Amino acid sequence: MNAALITGACINTGVAIVEKFAGEGKNVVFTGRSIEKVAEAEAAYRKKFPNVTILGYAMDSLLDERTVDEKSVEELFADLDAKGILIDSLVLNAADQGLGMKVFESPLTDLMKVINTNVVWNFCLTEHAARRMKENGGGSVVFLNSNTAYRAIPDRVAYVASKGGQLGLMRALALDLGKYNIRVNAVLPGMIKTDRWEKNPDFYASVPSRYTPIGDVAIGADIADAVWYFSEHARNTTGAELVVDGGNTIQLYPIIPEK
Repeated sequence: MNAALITGACINTGVAIVEKFAGEGKNVVFTGRSIEKVAEAEAAYRKKFPNVTILGYAMDSLLDERTVDEKSVEELFADLDAKGILIDSLVLNAADQGLGMKVFESPLTDLMKVINTNVVWNFCLTEHAARRMKENGGGSVVFLNSNTAYRAIPDRVAYVASKGGQLGLMRALALDLGKYNIRVNAVLPGMIKTDRWEKNPDFYASVPSRYTPIGDVAIGADIADAVWYFSEHARNTTGAELVVDGGNTIQLYPIIPEK
């Protein structure tokens, strides 16, 4: 049985991606950090999409700031092998946001934690998935990246660095895995209306990045559509980036309307 593996899929954009794939009839394996949240999400997904297989796994990216939990990735794929589930589409959505990092105050391990999660752990997942894809005629890997890979934001040095590094990783993997018919691409969202948007209305009412050229901010479904395109439709596309940010990246500065 073929399936998509979607990481970080218990909240926000991850939920939208699962719902897009399952709604299109794709079997889905997903991950989350909390056993309880994974079980709750799995039950909800199965109820909403009874005609596809939905399977959740609780796992974290790191053993500590310096050490990626490679064993949990090995165990995940060993269990999928035992169940006869082939991952033909890997969606790397989970990320450490690296919020509030101060250059002169935060310890070095804060940087290491973000880089290890967003770059090294994602490489580990890709390596294990690609081994199976190689033996089965190919597949797709999609990184959920960020427009901050190109335009930095304050107090997020680790996150911005990780997203820049992730794009380099994406391109290198696309080159090395292309011969096996494995496509590797990246979706670059800008601001997304997640639960943080709902919980902080005063902040998001005036944040500059909400003023996009098209006058709106992405919802999870917008990102999910882009991921689905790369995963299932972009047969001759690899090493590519698709920016979904309402045009923020193309403007020198946001045009904030006078009140």
